[in-house]
Amino acid sequence: QVHLVESGGGLVQPGGSLRLSCAASMDINSIYVMGWYRQGPGKERELVATLLDVGFTNYPDSLKGRFTISRDGAKNTLYLQMDSLKPEDTAVYYCYAAMTYWDYRSDSGTWGQGTQVTVSS
Repeated sequence: QVHLVESGGGLVQPGGSLRLSCAASMDINSIYVMGWYRQGPGKERELVATLLDVGFTNYPDSLKGRFTISRDGAKNTLYLQMDSLKPEDTAVYYCYAAMTYWDYRSDSGTWGQGTQVTVSS
């Protein structure tokens, strides 16, 4: 089973940028889908972005244009570039990986421990 470790969170001012990283313990090119989710204070966990092994990406409409998911197969690392950050982006951000389509469908993938992002002046 893959092990995921997030990093890159912190405190940033509104309008600023952050890049999160998710280091995987195995070759990410063999993982069906990886993604980022977040959970804000008093909110349910929500999708931020996903990236399929074939390169397709998916974002909720509310985040398109501000967030970009990418990966570096040589480093076995998934990234999330976050620009034009808003206070409502404050949340714990989690990395997710599902080895197969059925793992993804059954929500039986692997989660990282999360990294806190706080957007505040």
